[in-house]
Amino acid sequence: MSFQHLPSAEGIEVSVVSHYLATESNASKNQYVFTYTITIANSSDSSIKLMARSWLITNADGKCSSVEGDGVIGEQPTILPQQSFTYSSGCILETPVGTMQGYYQLINQAGEPVKVEIPVFRLAIPHILN
Repeated sequence: MSFQHLPSAEGIEVSVVSHYLATESNASKNQYVFTYTITIANSSDSSIKLMARSWLITNADGKCSSVEGDGVIGEQPTILPQQSFTYSSGCILETPVGTMQGYYQLINQAGEPVKVEIPVFRLAIPHILN
């Protein structure tokens, strides 16, 4: 398990916890399965609505893929002031180590777009890195 606390932007704070799923992975087929749980906390004074997300996923060989779409896990949640939203998702890498980074596109209560960067976080099988 890897916990990473990421910097806040526009009163929005993102925290990530990642896990390696050994029982779902198959190293002989270069399939390493990871889950991650993200909490988006709204410490601002207005509601925000998560409209879309964009991810850049990079494996240890430098191979990149991107994922973009509306909301997260089929939802476009509204996060009230001083509240948070938590969801879990996952990805499969061809290497035992990789990274994810990206951004969320939100709309604040005034209808203004807000882009929240998600700095790079690591996906790695346990004990592979010191």
